Amino acid sequence: MDREKYAILVVDDEESIRRLLQKELAGPNREVLTAADGAEAMAMARHHWFDVIVMDLWLPDVSDLDLLIRIRESIPHTEVIMVTGHGDVDIAVEAMKLGACDFIRKPFNLDRLDLIVEKAHQRVLLSRENAMLRHSTGQERQQVRLIGNSLPIREIHFLAEKVAPARIPVLITGASGSGKDVVARLIHSHSPLAARPMIVKNCATLQNELARSELFGHVRGSFTGANESREGLLTFAHDSTLFLDEIGELPMEVQASLLRVLETGTYRRVGEKEERKVNIRFLFATNRRLADEVEAGRFNEAFFHRINAFSIKLPALKDHKEDLPLLVDYFLASLSPDPTPYCLVERAMACILNYNWPGNIRELRNVIERSIILAENGIITERCLPREMVESAAADGTDLTLASVEKQHILRMLDFHGGNRQKTADTLAISRKTLYRKLNEYAVE
Repeated sequence: MDREKYAILVVDDEESIRRLLQKELAGPNREVLTAADGAEAMAMARHHWFDVIVMDLWLPDVSDLDLLIRIRESIPHTEVIMVTGHGDVDIAVEAMKLGACDFIRKPFNLDRLDLIVEKAHQRVLLSRENAMLRHSTGQERQQVRLIGNSLPIREIHFLAEKVAPARIPVLITGASGSGKDVVARLIHSHSPLAARPMIVKNCATLQNELARSELFGHVRGSFTGANESREGLLTFAHDSTLFLDEIGELPMEVQASLLRVLETGTYRRVGEKEERKVNIRFLFATNRRLADEVEAGRFNEAFFHRINAFSIKLPALKDHKEDLPLLVDYFLASLSPDPTPYCLVERAMACILNYNWPGNIRELRNVIERSIILAENGIITERCLPREMVESAAADGTDLTLASVEKQHILRMLDFHGGNRQKTADTLAISRKTLYRKLNEYAVE
């Protein structure tokens, strides 16, 4: 179905009514499907995601309000409009209590019904938006920036922007703190789903016995403590992106269930017989080597191959130190609590460039945040940095001048590229002329 359209289901045992409403309610932004009885309606609901259901109260295979109860129990974020030829006030009141959004009598005014359907759809949109926002990061409206101009970071930008429009799952790998969540948000922001919040869940926070319920939802009585039915993250992520961080922590039995969702686009809540259709873009991240986890029998092999169809590996910060000045400037600006401009003295920057950053970008962020607190008049000296960082540089006998660190870094990049000066200049994001001038200063032939 066209993603710009929303679906309406008309359930009525009179063929003339079904044909009339299918014709009159259809429009550029609506798709109208019909069912003749309750069984057909529930079967269709397994394969379509209906926003509004216009349902006759009296159906040949349904007793009283049983179908309304089943729909409200098993189909999330759907508004039901009840239609009847009987002016029974009591049953209308009961229908409203059970979740019907409106109740109209035959013969009905088509213009009024059209207005009621549109209002119901607006309620659905608001309900879904609120549910998604409760389970999203709250960062989707902010501009997503992957800071850096090094060759590895530019390659990640390229891959993220290329894969964003596709529906293929993406596996983002890299050490803890390397920015996997930023890449996930970058992919989402460049995708057709960018207008909707991205749902995020860290699998390491899932309790083993409740992981399936939290992802898929459950029905009342399906296990001890399930006193009421609840929706899972798959429901909230419908028509959007679901980012599962630390996927290596997901229990293996749940991995198998999630594999089925990836392959069929359907799932069941815990304790539920009816299948649901969902439309979700999946992103995954991990700091584990999943191939090794598969080899050790700790990760589902079929699931691994399915989510590894397109992978993006993030480098450790020590492997793209040329981005450190840009990252430092970014954090100085974004973490500053006031308009005061903060800057680092030469020796402090040299310490930062010399350090190997085992905690990657997350550690750098924490160091800059600490330094801002300790700064005097906006000046950050080496005294504002963690002691071990300064002592490590001193113990190595490092010349802590910025010029010296810059020289060593340029020479490392030149060696990495086998002496190719154009590639070195491109990696360092400087002109070839600037590189030649630097090498002349260093007396490098």
